[in-house]
Amino acid sequence: MPTKHAKDIMIPLNKYPNIPHTFSLKEAVAEMEMSVIEVKGQRSLPRALLVFDDNQQLLGIVRRRDILRGLEPKFLKTMPITHRKQLFNIEVDPNLVDLSQGKIAKSIQDQSGLPVTEVMQPVVTTVDYEDHLAKIIYKMVNMDLNLIPVVKDQKVVGVVRSVDVFNEIAHMLFD
Repeated sequence: MPTKHAKDIMIPLNKYPNIPHTFSLKEAVAEMEMSVIEVKGQRSLPRALLVFDDNQQLLGIVRRRDILRGLEPKFLKTMPITHRKQLFNIEVDPNLVDLSQGKIAKSIQDQSGLPVTEVMQPVVTTVDYEDHLAKIIYKMVNMDLNLIPVVKDQKVVGVVRSVDVFNEIAHMLFD
């Protein structure tokens, strides 16, 4: 089996969801909800969105968990962790969540206007279009990444996801 490179397994930029830096968390959620990634006939939902500036320069990556963190109600963020755990301890009182649901929903709505730039992750590394699969694996494992932008001629041209790298390894092992 021939050696694979980033160019062979990447998702081209025009097929991976991305948003402008001016988007709010609410707009990012909407984009994530309506986006579908198709690779080799298989469809999946994105776990992250690429965030670009006005000059089409990649600023960062916003993951689902970043958005959820950004939507966390402010009143919860200011509570000590022990109080936060008690607030939602349904083993103690199964009605606790129901009692605070209205307040939480309102606070999530309020937080949804925050810009994605407040919660996005900076780009910590990239791989080159010609980089070998081994280099991609090394970076993903050592930097604990699930998504790495692919660069060609100093421009982002796509992304490599860990699921696609894993699939390549599976094909190497079983084909």
